Amino acid sequence: MTKEIIIAGFGGQGIVSSGIILGHAGLFENKNVTFFPSYGAEMRGGTANCSVVISTEPVASPIVADPDIVIVMNEPSLTHFEPMVKPGGTLFVNKTLIKSRPKRTDITIIPIEANAIAEELGQGRIANMVMLGALIKNTKMLSLETLKKAQRERFVKSSEEQLNLNDKALERGYELV
Repeated sequence: MTKEIIIAGFGGQGIVSSGIILGHAGLFENKNVTFFPSYGAEMRGGTANCSVVISTEPVASPIVADPDIVIVMNEPSLTHFEPMVKPGGTLFVNKTLIKSRPKRTDITIIPIEANAIAEELGQGRIANMVMLGALIKNTKMLSLETLKKAQRERFVKSSEEQLNLNDKALERGYELV
């Protein structure tokens, strides 16, 4: 099993953190993992994306040219990354912030109201956690419990209240798919 994933959006949406969490979760489950972040100099508000490869086999390169899965959190990311999804692959779309419809018919498109759900839970910045929960449910490449453990490791200095809220967002995303 090898899954090549791209997560894309703008700085401040937790794009890079999402990739780190996925990578750590893969390592916790004894999988081979690569992680490759890319973001603009402006950080918040600038473009951000990362590539994550999770595999039961050795991974030769962190470069993902034809991803199996793409998560897009904003409109420019949909425009840029939709064409890259491998035929038969999956595109997760943050439907709250992306109003246009994906054009591809040879991929599975999963619209998620990530920001709306995050706001409903009380904090818009956890939309990335909603998307990760949906990703894990759809692909079954990692367990939800492992993902929760990985987010707690990533945000080790966060309050227990924040960690619990992240867990709730992961669970809500998981329940959607």
